[in-house]
Amino acid sequence: EGITGLVVMLHGCTQTPEDFAAGTGMNALAERHRFVVVYPQQSRGDNAQSCWNWFSRGDQMRDKGEPAILAGLTCEVIARHAIPGDKVFVSGLSAGAAMAVILGGAYPELFRAVGAHSGLPAGAAKDVPSAFSAMAGREAGSAPRTAPTRTIVFHGDADATVHPSNGAGIVRQALEGGPAQSLQTGAAGAAGGRSYQLSTTYDDVGTEAVEHWVVEGLGHAWSGGQPAGSYTDPKGPDASAEMVRFFFNPSTRQAG
Repeated sequence: EGITGLVVMLHGCTQTPEDFAAGTGMNALAERHRFVVVYPQQSRGDNAQSCWNWFSRGDQMRDKGEPAILAGLTCEVIARHAIPGDKVFVSGLSAGAAMAVILGGAYPELFRAVGAHSGLPAGAAKDVPSAFSAMAGREAGSAPRTAPTRTIVFHGDADATVHPSNGAGIVRQALEGGPAQSLQTGAAGAAGGRSYQLSTTYDDVGTEAVEHWVVEGLGHAWSGGQPAGSYTDPKGPDASAEMVRFFFNPSTRQAG
């Protein structure tokens, strides 16, 4: 049995890779589905709170700063483990989600889909003051895109750290440069004791392009996460499982 793919997981501020792995339960999913999962670590020397520097102009573009480092690390892992090139994905929480969104836009040929939990759109800020402004939901910027990025977004509607409007911003950005005509469906559901709204946008051939999960009552925490990790909430849909499904088994909608 060969390796099915790679998921790069970017932790949030004040988190460690070990903590993030425990909280998301992604290792168990990796074993079950036979993919490699990598947890890059931000050093305190580069950010006092171990945040990825998504709000720094030098860390928002291809071949510069943190995106270049993370893309290089990803390519090394692909080569070492003979990972199928069309099955490479990146996901993150909070600052890690914001960096995952940057990577998806900067390296579309490398990262085939993005998972963003409680994150912000690429280009939402250019320095620390604008980062706090964007997190509060005030007039965040956004880097224009010329091609769509397959993206699954999770955000709690009670997130007091990163305003939920940022999740909607990621969705809008992910669809930029895509077909003018796309099909959108909405559904409401409940999982793990929380209600959620799920909006799905399909591309012109009927494949899921973007999923937007808004979880009611969820704060700044990984939905359906494990209590062993920080910034997790055991209630609600299992974000890790839903991301893996979206990455590896994109469903298509037949025009009816």
